[in-house]
Amino acid sequence: MIPLKMFVSERRAANLLAQVRWRDGIYCPRCRAESAIRYGSYRVFQRYLCKDCGRTFNDKTGTVFEQSTIPLRKWYLAVCSYIRLNTSIRQLDAELAVSYKTVYRRVQRFLRALDAPRPQVEGPVEIDELYVNAGKKGRERDQPSRSRGLSTRGRGTYHEDKPPVFIIADRGTGETYVHPAKAADESTIRLLLDDGKEESLTVYTDGFRAYGPLDEDDAFDRQYVVHSEGEYADGDVHVNTCESHASLARRWLSPHRGISKDKLTPYLRALQLRKRVRRKPGDEALKTILETAL
Repeated sequence: MIPLKMFVSERRAANLLAQVRWRDGIYCPRCRAESAIRYGSYRVFQRYLCKDCGRTFNDKTGTVFEQSTIPLRKWYLAVCSYIRLNTSIRQLDAELAVSYKTVYRRVQRFLRALDAPRPQVEGPVEIDELYVNAGKKGRERDQPSRSRGLSTRGRGTYHEDKPPVFIIADRGTGETYVHPAKAADESTIRLLLDDGKEESLTVYTDGFRAYGPLDEDDAFDRQYVVHSEGEYADGDVHVNTCESHASLARRWLSPHRGISKDKLTPYLRALQLRKRVRRKPGDEALKTILETAL
């Protein structure tokens, strides 16, 4: 659900920001010193003075909400709706009565602030890939547009405006990771799986040839299924978890009507954050979103 009480009062929104940001203690955003004292207020936000560098700052200084005249409660509504409801930026523009450019810049700043967790797999793991049509949206093309741009069938690469996105589902921990890549090749696959904790990691794949070299590596126990032939070694050998998550990824990207390949990574980080807060109550979900961005 949406925590409506946080969108009514600006002071309540400011108190939540201070609670989340200073949960480990108050420090100066500039010199990182912990010798800060209270020093009046800035609107509804607490103001502080750093006794080391002599600079003043408030609860918004150095965050994604800094230097914005839009009320903080509106930005809470924007990020909460974007993550939990997958609301497009055009719809947020209409709901918040804020210009499209302002919402776009702030949402992009929020996405860039999200962390990028590396896979820490325990195994066994499933790995599969999907290909996303992502070109040069929002930038001037350095060559004339193709007659049927972004319509290449089959597998692609980053330079062909069809970058691969790998889905890794760790059956040991229940975590799912989404990572875009330049190309679907052996080196990329090894890089994604090299953090496995087991000496011999069991990997379930499909019949794509890029996974073939894992058969000759003692660090991996690869088992695979060939979808075109319907071959299954046993009931555990499948990549169904990855395929279902791939369908969620496609639906996550579809409301934005095309995404620049340069911004694909932040959008997919937002998808992973949505997975973390999907079943949490509204207040707890908003706190998790803020903690991730701050």
